[in-house]
Amino acid sequence: MQQSISLKLNRLDWILLAIIASVVFWLFTKESGTLAYHWQWSRTFDLLFTRKPDGSLPYFFDGVFSTLRLTFWGMLFALLFGVLLGLGRRSSLAIIRSLSNSYIQLIRNIPPLVFIFIFYFFIANQLVPLLGLESLLRDHNGNINALQSFLFGSANLWENLASGVLCIGMISAAYIGEVVRSGLDTIPRGQHEAAKSLGLSTWHRYRYIIAPQVFKVITPPLAGQCISLVKDSSIISLISIQELTFVGTEIANSSGMIFEIWIVVAFCYFILCFTLSRLFAYWERDNTAV
Repeated sequence: MQQSISLKLNRLDWILLAIIASVVFWLFTKESGTLAYHWQWSRTFDLLFTRKPDGSLPYFFDGVFSTLRLTFWGMLFALLFGVLLGLGRRSSLAIIRSLSNSYIQLIRNIPPLVFIFIFYFFIANQLVPLLGLESLLRDHNGNINALQSFLFGSANLWENLASGVLCIGMISAAYIGEVVRSGLDTIPRGQHEAAKSLGLSTWHRYRYIIAPQVFKVITPPLAGQCISLVKDSSIISLISIQELTFVGTEIANSSGMIFEIWIVVAFCYFILCFTLSRLFAYWERDNTAV
């Protein structure tokens, strides 16, 4: 096993490993007066795993589960909306192409933070009453079952969850739309013409001929965008949605254990993103084999 791994390392790999090892060695051997910091890992974990007074999950884990909910629902919304945008870019109707292209160009060319502030403080405040969702998102009596609690969290935070999901979903959908559009452009026109000559409907043409080919092409960039969505969910903390970054900020500021808390937060994001990358890698390898 070690021999097979070492054969894959070229000279540049060894140089990079040597640089990393040198930096790590320097950090550990540096004078204590220069990097003086009193690590408090035991106190950190006691704080993170301490249950709330009512006996419920620790506050930190509320943030972890909130990030998972934001990621899941945001990714689902982004994939559905992004596919529609990608198909809209290839529509035969000029108005649909124009609307899809305008939306994608608008989202891709303004900072995500600016979009989130505009959406949350202006559009969301007008959108909830317009859709008649006040009774569900704002005036809910708070009585929910275990499944609703698991999928959506506390009822008094449903409006925040909906706003966060829409924010990160609408941003990611613009990029996913371009990924889908580029995948559709790789399919030769002859594939469409052959499917039409067989008498296949538009649905069956895309379902059985176009979609499988497009999916193989777009899996790598789609994986990267989904992983970026997990990291981009940290921006939602700026509009007071209690996800992982928001909770980490509050705990770090109140306890004074800045480095320990943020290292744990970074590790949680790494686990989420690394798990997704492995799942997509397995998925891509499985599709390639087929």
